Order: sequence, then structure tokens, then C-alpha cells
Amino acid sequence: MSEHSFDLIAIGAGSGGLSVAERAAAYGKRCAVVESRRLGGTCVNVGCVPKKVMWFGAQLAHALADARDYGFDVTRGDFDWNTLKTKRDAYVSGINAWYHTYLADSDIAVLSGHARFVDAHTLEVGGQTYTAEHIVIATGGEPVWPDIPGAELGITSDGFFELDTLPRRTAVVGAGYIAVELAGVLNALGSDVSLFLRGDHLLRRFDSLLREHLTEAMLEDGIDILSRTQVAQVRRAADGTLGLFCEQGRESGGFDAVIWAIGRQPSVAGLNLEATGVVTDAAGYVVADAYQNTNIEGVYALGDVTGRAELTPVAIAAGRRLADRLFGGQPERHLSYENIPTVVFSHPPIGTVGLTEDEAREIHGSAVKTYQTSFTPMYHAATERKVKTAVKLVTVGAKEKVLGVHIIGQGADEMLQGFAVALRMGATKRDLDDTVAIHPTSAEELVTLR
Repeated sequence: MSEHSFDLIAIGAGSGGLSVAERAAAYGKRCAVVESRRLGGTCVNVGCVPKKVMWFGAQLAHALADARDYGFDVTRGDFDWNTLKTKRDAYVSGINAWYHTYLADSDIAVLSGHARFVDAHTLEVGGQTYTAEHIVIATGGEPVWPDIPGAELGITSDGFFELDTLPRRTAVVGAGYIAVELAGVLNALGSDVSLFLRGDHLLRRFDSLLREHLTEAMLEDGIDILSRTQVAQVRRAADGTLGLFCEQGRESGGFDAVIWAIGRQPSVAGLNLEATGVVTDAAGYVVADAYQNTNIEGVYALGDVTGRAELTPVAIAAGRRLADRLFGGQPERHLSYENIPTVVFSHPPIGTVGLTEDEAREIHGSAVKTYQTSFTPMYHAATERKVKTAVKLVTVGAKEKVLGVHIIGQGADEMLQGFAVALRMGATKRDLDDTVAIHPTSAEELVTLR
């Protein structure tokens, strides 16, 4: 095998591409990953990892506000954005460096540059051609920019991580999890935040209990939520601030930053997929079956570029299972895309797995029964600030099999994992009822619902 010939090449060194190459290399296969930017993809560089660091900072801001109520003589002084940014970026750089070492130790080649298909088994990268029996498209996604005048005056979620200072006033445009996460972080750290929604609700695909409680919490935190507001233009004022002009005639000005969080799209530009015959859907996502196969033998797709469950652990799991199937003698190995747990790092955080109540009723009708409660967690027993927690179980049938678990509140991000295991194993409401509660915790509410 020549130095330009591999058993497997992954296009994209994000979570999916790295995982499939790593697992294939463990089976003794010669592998390479192609990457034009920093190793780690969206998650490590402009997604989950730096976002979570910022979220921790925002959580500390809330804790400082609560500390006095617990008897601590604490006064919140000025917040130094640069300190947090510098330490966050250093942490990310350390992960980048670790990947380089890990790939070298695993004998996985890194091909730096943009990949372009010559045919289904040949890629051109940096003027060189490389061949492989198996090529995996794992190029991920990228933020969508609106097609309106002045859009370039704003930034996307990628640009959020390049901000050198905390904006005094921020407009976040979007209703999804990225929008609410960025809005929550900025608000907690001291920015005056307005959230512009095109429709009536934020987190439209989530259970109604979650979006309603989050909306209430964000409003109580001082975030201005403007629903049914379609931004039509952005203009810069004489004082340098930005103004948003909306289709409904509404105008909002004085913003130091406008963040577009209106969705993501597949990163397929420049791949020359036409040379392979690989099929994409109307939105440009690469079409792949349950086994990550495209319509062309030997070409696969996984992760965000497929538009299916766009989450880091999903890409990792799909990549590893694909390598197991191709090289590990496990022909039926593949990822099930059902019952995937998800966390939104909002304030408070959200944890959700399974069907929403509306989804369950659409499928099972009157056989669905829900259990839910809302309460103030014990953490707030001593605080003036009160942030409620809410939980909901969605069940079906005489045995009340659990179809959905939905949590919003302090600790929701950590408590969901175990309940996701239970749901995947087919737990019933009685199984939860028969589990001894851990007291005093918020998690116990899920095994004591009546």
C-alpha cells in the first residue's frame, strides 16, 4: 500500500471523523483524516467544549448572586471577559494539541487541506491525490447567515467565541438551543440581552413543559423575549451601535452585538460530490441509511452532515459502530437514532430523552398518560432568587411504559443520563416507583411522581 493509499479516509476531523478513524485503526487498518482547520471540529473549537466553559462562568455569576443569602460577605465586582476567554481558549488549544499527539501515536495520518472528490474512492487534498476503499464524509455543519441587508454586521455562534469583550447590549436572533444558550450566558455575565423569535415559542421541538418553564425563567432573569419578530435589516447607527428593523415595523436599536442563531447547514461546499453520484436532500444534507451508507458503495456519511440528531455523542457512536461493522466482523452493528438523550445548557439547564407529550399522543392517542410536577429546589431555600424545577414523565399503555423523560432545573444536565438508560431498557412507571429515592434531591421527584 502506497503512502497515498488507505483502507479508510475520513473527511473531517471532528467527533465523527476522528472516532471512525480511531476505531478502524484499532482494527489494524491504515487510516487518514482530512481537515482544513483545527482538529476536533465544531464541538471542540466553536461548540460544546468552549460553550460549556462559558456556561460554567455564567453559573458562577448566579452563585455569586446567591452567596450573600447563604451568609457569605460577597460583593460581585467587575467581570473580566478576557480572563475567561483566555483560559477557555488555552483549554481548547490543549485539546487540539492532544489530538495531534493521539493521532500520531495511533498511526493515523492527518491530511491538511480541503478534500475534493475525484471519484468515489479518490480524493484530492492540497494538490495530492489519495485513495481508499472506504471514504467517510464527516464534514459537519456550519451556522446559517440570513439573506438580508446588513447581515454581515452581525456574527454567528462561531463569532461569539471570537468576542474580545462582553457586549453591553446583545441581540440574539433565533429560537433553538444555540440561541437560548448564548442568550443565557451573556445575560448572566452582565450583557443586556434581547432574544428575537420568528415564531411564538423558543425550543419549538421540545416538550411544552420545558419551553414554558425556560421562557418564564429567562424573563425573570431579565432577558427581553420578542416573539413573532422577523428581522429584515440591520443598520449601523452614527454612534456605532446596531439597529434591527423587523418586517412587522418594530425597530430595536443600541446593540453592541447581533448574534445570528437561526440554524445550521451541512458543510459540503467544495467536496465535488457530483463526481461520486452521492445523493443529497433538498437542504444539502448527505443522505445516509441506518448503517451510514450513502447510495454509493464505499462512501459513507455520519454526524451533522447527515442532518440527523446533530449531537457530538451521536457522531462518535455512529463512527465507532461503522468501523465495527466494516472491520470488526459485526455486520449488523449500527446506531439506533431513537431515544437519544439531549441537554440544553440554558439557565436553568434542560435534560430530555424520548417522545414529547405531543409526539406520544400523535402516535398512541388516549393510551398516553403523563405525570409532572413543578417545585422550588432546596438550593433556593435560603435565596431570594427562586428558580423552579419541573419534571415530566410520558407513559403509554396499561403498564405505563416510559416513553419520555423531561427535566428542567438545577442539575438536569447531570441527572438525565441514568434515566436515559432506564428508558432505553424499557422501564415502566412502576419500575421508577419501586426505586428507592435519594433524598433530598431534585432527581427523587422522578421516582415519586403521583
